[in-house]
Amino acid sequence: MTDQSQGRISDAQVAELLALTRDVDSVELKMTVPDSDRRAAVVALGMDALDAQIRQVYFFDTPDLRLDKHGVVVRARRAQRRGADSVVKLRPVAPAHIQEAWASDNLGVEVDAMPGGFVCSASMKATWEPTLVKEVASGAKAIHKAYSKEQRSFFTAHAPEGVELDDLSILGPITVLKLKLHPPELRMRLVAELWLYPDGSRILELSAKCPPAETFQAAAELRGFLTVKGLDLSGEQQTKTKSALEYFSAQLSGSD
Repeated sequence: MTDQSQGRISDAQVAELLALTRDVDSVELKMTVPDSDRRAAVVALGMDALDAQIRQVYFFDTPDLRLDKHGVVVRARRAQRRGADSVVKLRPVAPAHIQEAWASDNLGVEVDAMPGGFVCSASMKATWEPTLVKEVASGAKAIHKAYSKEQRSFFTAHAPEGVELDDLSILGPITVLKLKLHPPELRMRLVAELWLYPDGSRILELSAKCPPAETFQAAAELRGFLTVKGLDLSGEQQTKTKSALEYFSAQLSGSD
């Protein structure tokens, strides 16, 4: 994991990123748009909220975020006009090591790259019927019901000792508006996600996936496109997941 406080990565980080891309399944280029630029970004990219897919995202952790501190993220989500899914994610990871230890079609190893930093993660995924996550979130079903046997094994192998899935607190939901964009000037599909937090705060993230071998070319193209659109790439990058975890953790602490 690298520092995201600066807009560009160092030569040493470039070498590290290049090495990582040889062993991962995909690369996702990301940036969060500063609050001051959000409206301009919506106009410049032609975003229409009525075209967006509505999602609800839930995280599961202890009130003091022991999983997060241990590099483990447990998430489930439900989406409008689609089914539900769940993931157990580890970050940072050494891709070759995790792939050797967990050979599975349900395991995805990806680099998330953003202005000033990057991190490699491994995600064990599963898909479910649309109602399952809703039932888990309401307490009608236990948390482990939203995770496959393979995911539960993955969790047990990497979670802090003594932490069980069904002992976790439900952190959520976060409402998310997801919009797929196809700018003619860009070879890649651009995805915009607006995360709406219960306190009224928002995070707008733009992202694009590319094959690992095309990481640097794709990053240059995306950077050029966003710069031409007038978007500031030098601002501090916010993390959607961490912001959500910290918000709901504070809510749990306040209710004690």
